[in-house]
Amino acid sequence: MDFKKLTAPVTTTTQNLSELDKETGNIYETVRIISKFANKISLDMKQELDQKLEEFAYYTDNLEEVFENREQIEISKFYERLPKPALIALQKFSDSKLYYNKGTETEEQED
Repeated sequence: MDFKKLTAPVTTTTQNLSELDKETGNIYETVRIISKFANKISLDMKQELDQKLEEFAYYTDNLEEVFENREQIEISKFYERLPKPALIALQKFSDSKLYYNKGTETEEQED
């Protein structure tokens, strides 16, 4: 997932429940779909961040040497500024960019 092209809001907003359950007919089913996709996004973000920060890992046991790497700080700040996975999943669901089937995992539709 390309996190630079996200259009999800950074802050939470109140949602209209009647709008959310139009596709599924059940608000609990909608919340389940959104939460499963949010968990998937969260795992993807964590894996991507770990891969990027692995480049800066120091495998020494010397506690006196602490290195401040500007690139590492910028990568961390970028991921901190991203919208929360639940907000991303809600935006994708609202834009009808999620494919879901009852009883299976949700998947993002490619544009």
